[in-house]
Amino acid sequence: MLASRLAVVLQRHGIHYAWVIAAITFLAMLVTSAALGLPGVLMQPLAVEFGWSVRDLSSVFATRFALYGLLGPFAAVILLRYGVSRVVALAAAVIASALLAGLVMRNLGQAFVLWGIVLGMGTGLTAMVLGATVANRWFVQHKGLVMGLLAGSSATGQLLFLPVAAWLIAQYGWRWALLPVVVASVIVLVLVLLFMRDSPAQMQLAPYGADPAAAPAAPAPRASWSLPFSTLAAASRVPAFWILAGTFFICGLSTNGLIQTHFISLCGDYGLGPVPAASVLAMMGIFDLVGTTLSGYLSDRYDSRKLLFWYYGLRGLSLFWLPYSEFTVAGLSLFAVFYGLDWIATVPPTVKLVASEFGPERAALVFGWVFAAHQLGAAVAAYGAGLARSVLSSYSPALFVAGAACLVAAAAVLWVRKPAVAMRAVG
Repeated sequence: MLASRLAVVLQRHGIHYAWVIAAITFLAMLVTSAALGLPGVLMQPLAVEFGWSVRDLSSVFATRFALYGLLGPFAAVILLRYGVSRVVALAAAVIASALLAGLVMRNLGQAFVLWGIVLGMGTGLTAMVLGATVANRWFVQHKGLVMGLLAGSSATGQLLFLPVAAWLIAQYGWRWALLPVVVASVIVLVLVLLFMRDSPAQMQLAPYGADPAAAPAAPAPRASWSLPFSTLAAASRVPAFWILAGTFFICGLSTNGLIQTHFISLCGDYGLGPVPAASVLAMMGIFDLVGTTLSGYLSDRYDSRKLLFWYYGLRGLSLFWLPYSEFTVAGLSLFAVFYGLDWIATVPPTVKLVASEFGPERAALVFGWVFAAHQLGAAVAAYGAGLARSVLSSYSPALFVAGAACLVAAAAVLWVRKPAVAMRAVG
């Protein structure tokens, strides 16, 4: 009832209810990003209190990244079968419960279950496809703008929560750092239950920007659980799929798994405290939002393969340079600007290449598998960098390996074949 009343009030002021749905979705994806990124700031205090090694904690965080990615191809099916509002509400509840239960955990096995498996599944329920689902259902006009803003929610989540979490850890201990994300998850849960609706038809509305005289869209058929597997089987016969999945694996390897998870611990090795280190990550988040928006603009005007060549190449060079930055404020600020602009700038051109290679009707599910490769790369880096730190007492080897992998990705992406060739191979 509240949703219907709000829709009427907004309509009187010329505001479509689709913007309410977009705002709630932005908050939901923001909280998911914050929950995924939060353990990175907890690594050092958990190691101090429980005596767990960086390698042990890295295995927990790697599991979370892997599940978040592997559930991606099935998230679209889950959303279609059970409805956006139900799934997002469940995801928010699972995230809040997993973090709250962490307040009383006492051993590494409990951390693995709560923050590896449960948190990975809770965030993976929606994954990246939530934004695409909402944008496609609720918007005809400004669909690209909405997708860009929703993709940028990962940067905003990092920007808002990590510095606050680092400050709370320094002042009151790591358990207090969980509470902002828990509270935000509960707020999202309430907003979803009160105001989220699965489609404009439920509100007796047309999508934003749709022709009022146009016939309403037919309800989506009940999705089959076999659809992700059949899509993967078809896509795997196309060499371009393996190039895109492989380069996106390297994207995850060089971002979420490495920098997002280990950057604060890395800075600690050079004498920089958690609060200023988290502030550098927040700066990356600001420039990431700028870079991703600009990348979307550029991908509409230039060859996406050439854009990815420059993105991966420059990212690789920045990772090679980081160990020599001396971890001064000036050096890290330069890295934050340069690396932040490139953080997820790879997403728009990769999505565009997937759509052009496999067609719009296959794009969401094929990208789901490409994104799964991204998160597997993140899992490998989350564990591998922790292993390198434990065995070699340095993160530098992990940074150099990731930098070299980015240069390989820069060269490989130029081998993506022309879309017409790939689409014939799929068909």
